[in-house]
Amino acid sequence: MAKTQIRFICRNCAHEHLQWWGQCAGCGESGTLEEVTVARASMPPPRSGEGGRVEAQRLRDVNLDDFKRWPTGISELDRVLGSTPHEGVNLSGVVPGSIVLLAGDPGIGKSTLLTQAADNISQVVGPVLYVSGEESAQQIRSRSKRLGISSPDVFVLNETDIDMLDTAIENTRPNVVVVDSIQTMRAVDSTGAPGSVAQVRACADRFLRTAKTLGCAVFLVGHVNKEGAIAGPRVLEHTVDAVLQFEGDRSQAYRILRAVKNRFGSTNEIGVFEMGGMGLTPVENPSALLLSERHGNEPGSVVTATLEGTRPLLVEVQALVAPSHLTQPRRSTTGLDYNRATMVLAVLEKRVGIRLGAQDIFLNVAGGVKVTEPGVDLAVALATAGSRADLAVNPETVVLGEVGLSGEVRAVPHAERRLQEAARLGFRSAVIPSRNARSLKENGTELPGMKITAVSTVREAVELTFGS
Repeated sequence: MAKTQIRFICRNCAHEHLQWWGQCAGCGESGTLEEVTVARASMPPPRSGEGGRVEAQRLRDVNLDDFKRWPTGISELDRVLGSTPHEGVNLSGVVPGSIVLLAGDPGIGKSTLLTQAADNISQVVGPVLYVSGEESAQQIRSRSKRLGISSPDVFVLNETDIDMLDTAIENTRPNVVVVDSIQTMRAVDSTGAPGSVAQVRACADRFLRTAKTLGCAVFLVGHVNKEGAIAGPRVLEHTVDAVLQFEGDRSQAYRILRAVKNRFGSTNEIGVFEMGGMGLTPVENPSALLLSERHGNEPGSVVTATLEGTRPLLVEVQALVAPSHLTQPRRSTTGLDYNRATMVLAVLEKRVGIRLGAQDIFLNVAGGVKVTEPGVDLAVALATAGSRADLAVNPETVVLGEVGLSGEVRAVPHAERRLQEAARLGFRSAVIPSRNARSLKENGTELPGMKITAVSTVREAVELTFGS
């Protein structure tokens, strides 16, 4: 007989408390405890005899021949989901029996992406069940008609009761299930409203059991809160196999898909999409797209090459330095780490002698891309110095380098791959750290038509770039 008990569960980390506290003992967040009624089942009697024995298996004896992936038919989505070598070929896509959580801002294109993926997957591996607790079947059909989707193996279901959903899965036997969204699902044997800690946790456990038992892949659509974090308990992120974050500005056409967690692949890869009238289109050459609207010979504009997983990506770093009329000048960054950007500004003022104390400074990465690696530091420094002096960097120059507190320029990894991408797009010169330049020479790397300028300090980079 199950016993009903009252518990207070943190919606951030799912830590349980016997009584209410103002602060969670698990994660330290305040005001995150929710009262939940839980049922504790009595302990079953221990199993005995040969029927209860569980035999462990040697790790080296585990068979990987049946490990496979199903391609989604969307190259950028397959890239982010990861790839696995199989019979001499790298297979990309979703792993059968896995659960993938796709989160993003409202209207960013989550449902559009999964509707397109459902159509492609159904043509390769069979039935796909699209479950929606937010849209009617007519709305989903209207969107699929606009996207040109007409596969007979895509089924739609409007349901929020997970028990009814289990029945539909048993009847349909789909290879892939899309749930839009997990915050609308409800388990009758759990307390709380849909989207609460108890409901999300209970539904996630049910989907996990379904995926592992039937071998079907499950895509869960997740909401985000006003801070941009995935709504609901953190236990949801721990339960699923992969967490994908869909980023971008709804006013712009470009979208970035990145993996926050991936048990079957790398978390460094990103996918780039363009939103249009026919849905999301994968961008095979994002560097050219991100630089397509760039104006040359503009002070404060510098191109740098960042590395997202295995893909080199060329982006434009923009800086605007203007006199401030405020007691405390403004410092604003978009697409860059704020703390690292302010460190680079401090190095410019202390080590190079560029006065920035009475200036408002705005830094931006064009195209809505977020860059977190330190390899763009030198580009930020030269863009800021150029805007302050009203001098432009050669538009055919790409800049690489990490900046240290003493003003030194440190090497960046995989400089050869970054420079080859820049050369392919027509860049004819590069400002790079001295150590990277030596490595290129020692390895015999040839970059035809590209002039390499090696620098050791930020001061040297500023003087060689602007001639002062």
